[in-house]
Amino acid sequence: MGRGRSFAGGASERVGMELVALCDSWEEKLEEAGREFGVPTYTDYERFLQHDMDAVVLANYFHEHAPFAIRALRAGKHVMSETAANTTLAEGVALCRAVEETGRTYMFAENYPYTVFNQEMRRLYRTGEIGAATYAEGEYNHPMTQDSRLRLSPGRNHWRNWIPSTYYCTHALAPLVYITDTMPVRVNALSIPCDRVERDVARVSDAGSVILCRMDNGAVFRLFGLILPGHSCWYRVHGDRGAMEITRGDGYYGSGQVRVWHEEWDTPEGVETERVYKPEWPEHGDLASKAGHGGGDFWTPFHFANAIRSGEPPFLDVYRGVAMSSVGIVAWKSALEEGTPVALPDFRDETSRAAFENDHWSPWPADAGPGQPPPSIRGFRDPDPQGLAKGQQIWREMGYGGDDL
Repeated sequence: MGRGRSFAGGASERVGMELVALCDSWEEKLEEAGREFGVPTYTDYERFLQHDMDAVVLANYFHEHAPFAIRALRAGKHVMSETAANTTLAEGVALCRAVEETGRTYMFAENYPYTVFNQEMRRLYRTGEIGAATYAEGEYNHPMTQDSRLRLSPGRNHWRNWIPSTYYCTHALAPLVYITDTMPVRVNALSIPCDRVERDVARVSDAGSVILCRMDNGAVFRLFGLILPGHSCWYRVHGDRGAMEITRGDGYYGSGQVRVWHEEWDTPEGVETERVYKPEWPEHGDLASKAGHGGGDFWTPFHFANAIRSGEPPFLDVYRGVAMSSVGIVAWKSALEEGTPVALPDFRDETSRAAFENDHWSPWPADAGPGQPPPSIRGFRDPDPQGLAKGQQIWREMGYGGDDL
C-alpha cells in the first residue's frame, strides 16, 4: 500500500477494472488504505488469493515479484507485475513456465513506454520514416533528497539499499524495445560508484551504471542510470534513414517535444529535414495526463484489462518482461568483470532457458551465501554510519520497527 495506491486509486470503468481487495504486510498502512477504498484487506497472501477476483496487480518489493506472480497464476488469477519481473534467471524461467502452464494473462507493468513521447515515437517508427533501428539511447537517472531516499527504503536490508546499479534498467530499456520491437541478446556493463551520493543514505551498492545491449536485429542500445546527480528521463533512436528523440530541457521529461531529423541527402519525399513538435495522446488523454509516471500508470492497467478480455497477450508479455529484467542481472555479471560480454537466454525457447532453471545467483541479503555476488563492484560494504544514523531516525518516525533497523 505504498506504490500500490496508484493502481488502487486508478481502478475505474474507463480503465476496465474494479478494485475488490487489498493485501499488505504493513498492517497500519493496510488498514488506512482499506478505509480509504472501502474494500476488504488481507495480510495473508494465500487468503487474499482466495478472494473472488479475476486478476492481481503486484506492487510489492522489487525483488519479490516473481514468487508472488507464480502463486497468483497457479491460483487462476491473471497477473500484472511491477518491475522487475524476476531478479534471478531461475525465477525468470519459472515465471515463463507458469504463464504457459496456466494459460493466464501476464503483463509486465513497465510504465515508461506509455508516456506520450514514447507512444508517438513508436507510432512514427512503425511508419518506416527513420528506417530500421541501428542505435538507441535510454536514460533513467533519478536522484532524490536524502530524506526522500531514506523514506523509500526503511531498514538497512531494504532492496533499494542493496540493488546493484544495473538491476533497475527497464525504465531505460523498455521504451526502446516498445518503439523498435527488438529484443536484447547480449550485454556489456560498467558500474559507477559515487561516494558523495551513497554516503548520504544507507546504501551499500553503486550509484549508477552504463549498459550496452546488442539487440536481435544487430542494433546497439545504450542504457544509463540510476541515482547520480542530474535528473534524466530521455530516449533517442537512430534508424538507417533518420533519427528521433525527446528534446532535452529543464523538466524531467525534457522540453515536452519530439524531434525528428534526417540528412539533407536522405530525407524521404514530402518530409521535412527536421521538425520538432509536441505530441498528442492517441486516446484517453484526459485520464492519461493526470496519471503518474507520465501517464503510464493509466496505460498499464488499461492494456492489462484489454488483454484479459481479448485473450491476446499484451505487448509487455512475460517474455519481454523477463528478458528486460534479466538484462539487469547479466549486466551485473558483466560489471563485476569490468565489462565482459554476457549472453542472454531466449526465454521463449525451452531449450535455451532450461540451462538457467537452477541459476539462483542473487545479491539480496536473504540469499547471502557462498558464490553469491556483492551489491557493489567494491565488494560487500557496511553502510555509511552517518547515513545509517539518519535513516534510523527517519524510519522510527515512520513507524518502521523491523529487525534490520
